[in-house]
Amino acid sequence: MPAHPTRLVRGSRTGRPIMALLDLLGRRWTLRVLWELRDGPLVFRALQANGGGISPTILNRRLAELREAGIVSLRPGDGYALTPSGRTLLEALAPLNAWARAWGRSR
Repeated sequence: MPAHPTRLVRGSRTGRPIMALLDLLGRRWTLRVLWELRDGPLVFRALQANGGGISPTILNRRLAELREAGIVSLRPGDGYALTPSGRTLLEALAPLNAWARAWGRSR
């Protein structure tokens, strides 16, 4: 089921938007797709080639979910790209990424 800020999701009975977002981001390959799009649009084949073994079926599913959530768009001729909302999401995740790097170094 696609993630949506008003739907109940796995592990939550509240329907809070943060839970829907965490559900979406926690799906296998979702963060990898976002990461691959960080520098600009990519066509499906390039996303799959850079995706570290993601199957075309799962890539299609993740792209559809991210498009429905308004995080990724399909640009004819350019491929898939982050929307302004998707860029904002990556910026919001930057402090978490920095924390994780520091945590990794401390272990």
